[in-house]
Amino acid sequence: MEIRFMVFVLTAALMLSVELAAGGTFSSRLIHGYSDEAMSFWASKGKSVTCPKRESVEHMRLLLSNDLKRQRLKLGLQKQLLFPSEGSKTHFYGNDLSWLHYAWIDIGTPNASFLVALDAGSDLLWVPCDCVQCAPLSSSYYSMLDKDLNEYSPTRSSTSKHLSCSNRLCELGPNCQSPKERCPYTVNYYSENTSSSGFLFEDQLHMTSVGGHEHQGSVLAPIIIGCGSKQSGSYLNGAAPDGVMGLGPGEISVPSLLAKSGFVPHSFSLCFDKSNSGTIFFGDQGPENQRLSSFVSLDGNYNTYIVEVQRYCLGGTCLKQNGFQALVDSGSSFTYLPSEIFTKVVTEFEEQINATRLATEDFPYCYKASSQGLPNIPSMKLVLAANQSFVIQNPVFTISSGQGDNFYCVGILPIEGMIGIIGQNLMQGYRMVFDWENMKLGWSYSKCQDIGGSAKVPPTPPPSGLASNPLPTNEQQRNPGGHAVAPAIAGKATLKPSAASLHAVSCRHCAMSYLLLSLVLWLPYLI
Repeated sequence: MEIRFMVFVLTAALMLSVELAAGGTFSSRLIHGYSDEAMSFWASKGKSVTCPKRESVEHMRLLLSNDLKRQRLKLGLQKQLLFPSEGSKTHFYGNDLSWLHYAWIDIGTPNASFLVALDAGSDLLWVPCDCVQCAPLSSSYYSMLDKDLNEYSPTRSSTSKHLSCSNRLCELGPNCQSPKERCPYTVNYYSENTSSSGFLFEDQLHMTSVGGHEHQGSVLAPIIIGCGSKQSGSYLNGAAPDGVMGLGPGEISVPSLLAKSGFVPHSFSLCFDKSNSGTIFFGDQGPENQRLSSFVSLDGNYNTYIVEVQRYCLGGTCLKQNGFQALVDSGSSFTYLPSEIFTKVVTEFEEQINATRLATEDFPYCYKASSQGLPNIPSMKLVLAANQSFVIQNPVFTISSGQGDNFYCVGILPIEGMIGIIGQNLMQGYRMVFDWENMKLGWSYSKCQDIGGSAKVPPTPPPSGLASNPLPTNEQQRNPGGHAVAPAIAGKATLKPSAASLHAVSCRHCAMSYLLLSLVLWLPYLI
């Protein structure tokens, strides 16, 4: 049983043990989280709690882990930022790698490098592994790369261990013949016949920290990895040949695990500048002057980055009756609108652009550049909840024909259903903050320069990293399977926010009320 759960037991036990003594004074009895009395309390509630034997190695390791987390909290490291040890820069290769943005990451011991697609629409981090059916990994297949892509092998990493079928994060556990077997996974994506499958493993992600009260240093973060032995569909045809980093809010995702381990808040930022390069930072909650809009539920569940779009405006015209919900998804190259709203938008666009349309096979609204240059493109913006304007800085993109002609196409397409997608093409020029801790989407104009002071990787990593906490898997539950929206959005688990309630007490008990309130308020930082 992990130490953060024991902190909760201790807090609950303390609250239960408060007694009103004679004369209106309070007395309290502290109960250790590993005590027989604490175990009896949970047993009376029907909870089966297993604790390490007192003074055992496991017992001391948990105590040490909690001390390290508390030290980071006292030193203000909860305000630090993390980025991959290979650097905070993201990479864009256009059509060569399916219009997605990528980052180099290092996994395992010794570390191996992977070029993973960044996908806020799914949760699981998977990489090609013990391949049965994977995309080519040789650089000869990818003209923009100067080195081969890697294949992960759990047997080659001394810090790798399999996730068992008995783990609560193992969605397919009930199908296993034995709870000790390796946990299988399958993620089916919305793109036609696109999937990844294999087994789940625990290993370390190499990160670099900046900010807080620490100088730049290395961090070894425990994560869960999909050992993707079999891919299909788009993942065999140029999209994410070296894996996908799911950045969704599910508890199996990298942002969630970094937050659970106490390294950073449950938040991250992506920034894509107009030249298509950018940055990624974990723990970033954005500048004070950013615009904000709350995440909303999808079918009653808070399990992905959904915002409320109230109006779609072109030029000086805001269309009527065009509100919808939209997934904010960096893993989607383009933006998708519900079909009815898409029709209204492109009809108004056609009226305002005053240019001849030339439809291509995949994009129905393209325009050829004239001798005078690009047609006058009407301005566009989304108005999100609380009247927050999201100005679309570049609604078109350029493609070239085989004859050398350039076409300017609207990067917006229709989609079935009533859930749209704000893709990465609309995020250009913005620092996009996915702050799950505060349930807010933030955005601000940015040139996508490093925000962590000096977020540059030294020629060689520091000799030793910050000690990492054990992977917090036993307190989580995550569905790594399900369906996804183009090009990658996995199914989501129901968010189960914790809630604390205090019993009403009279004014003469204010001191104890303050103590209890402090415990409750600090609990999220200790868990």
